[in-house]
Amino acid sequence: MDNLSVPGKSCRESRINHAINLGLFSNLFLAVLKIVVGIAGNSRALLADGVNSTSDVVNYIVVKIFARLSCMPADREHPYGHHQMESISAVVVGAFVITTAIAIFWDSVNRAYELFTTHTTVDSTMQLFTLLTAIFTIGYKLILYFYTRSVGKKTVNTAVMALAYDHRNDIFASIGVAIGITMNWIGYSWADPLAGSIVALIILKTGIEILRESSEELMDTVPGEMLDKQIRKIVASIKGIDSVEEISAHRFGPYLVINITVCIPGNLPVFIGDSIATEVEDRIYREIELVRKVYVHYHPGCLQQENS
Repeated sequence: MDNLSVPGKSCRESRINHAINLGLFSNLFLAVLKIVVGIAGNSRALLADGVNSTSDVVNYIVVKIFARLSCMPADREHPYGHHQMESISAVVVGAFVITTAIAIFWDSVNRAYELFTTHTTVDSTMQLFTLLTAIFTIGYKLILYFYTRSVGKKTVNTAVMALAYDHRNDIFASIGVAIGITMNWIGYSWADPLAGSIVALIILKTGIEILRESSEELMDTVPGEMLDKQIRKIVASIKGIDSVEEISAHRFGPYLVINITVCIPGNLPVFIGDSIATEVEDRIYREIELVRKVYVHYHPGCLQQENS
């Protein structure tokens, strides 16, 4: 893991809430727009995209609730705080994304079936409006995606990153809608369900990735080799430490709890050992800003014992 920096608590919460609120009201606006234009233009593709935006509104409300719960202060039962709620909300987003992928794929199958059973004609002016709505959605969602991704990276929040991926999925879905409307307009109606099916598979892949990443946090997956090397480099620079016996780290939302066991010379008095442990803690806190708690244990004379 890279040496990432998390903003101060109030700043972090403010950025997260702003990204969630912006996405919530944007999806509400887009849902109404796409459903109204989809019905007026008799566009099943745009109507389905509008229903997708409606489900995103519910999605954002759930994430907003979890974001507020994650800000609760630490207590006796949760000494490291409630930041795991962020990972739980990311799981919810992943589940919504997978559900959306299945719904889009199913709708594409239905549209393919209807091509062979019914024939409908739509006013060309309304087709133009539906196409412009899809193009507007693509541009608007691009802005939301880059902004939300930036907030997710700066705050190291898996739920916000999952929402950014959801914006990206909406871009893919709207591209599929635009292709379908355009191809149907020029007579290639089969392209509509085909584009929808491809988009559904892309969204499904993203949903699975979101679930995998958030599940790793919930299952306390030990952070990678880069973090281990970073800690060892810090410890090796501290005078009085012979070697590092063990390093373990556990995730709590965006934060880490680190346990370190080191060897020190056996002839050092206890107060020197305590001061070395304190220096290790201070250095870890200063140089790895994702750390919530550090536990340092030292074993005097362990190298001498191994050599004897």
